[in-house]
Amino acid sequence: MVPPPDAGGSGAGEAGPGVIRLAGRILRGHGVAGGGDPESPFPAGTIEMQLPFFAAGGLDLSGFHLATLNVSTAPAAVHVHSPVHRFEDVDWTRVHGPESFEFVHVGLELPDRVVEAWGYRPTPETKAAHPQPPEVLEVIAPFVPELAGAGEVVIRLDPREVRVEV
Repeated sequence: MVPPPDAGGSGAGEAGPGVIRLAGRILRGHGVAGGGDPESPFPAGTIEMQLPFFAAGGLDLSGFHLATLNVSTAPAAVHVHSPVHRFEDVDWTRVHGPESFEFVHVGLELPDRVVEAWGYRPTPETKAAHPQPPEVLEVIAPFVPELAGAGEVVIRLDPREVRVEV
């Protein structure tokens, strides 16, 4: 397990008062973030292409699987208000204009452990293609075999970073 930098023992992975726990369902994604879509203009995946920009801004995703888990928390919507990392106007491709990204702590609850991860949210106003509704949180995590297919997962979020609306 690779904890997110800056977690300092206060991220969403730690259970305690104030931690938001939401039941989620893993959805099949567009196959673009991890490079799984043969029709995509990003054969290596968007995350791999964005990685140098995130690293330059202080977010180390080494040890993480360079794809996203699309976690539906419907009917609850997750709104980011104080991201741990925010990257403005990242010009990572020539296919469309710059995008902005926000990252928040996420804990993925498994029967025997909590996996520390990042909620990855391209801001809706700059997201050119493949937008996600606020009921779907994209999650970047280490590879977790138990979550490789669709299924149920409980996620932990930090209320200092997000608010939930039902």
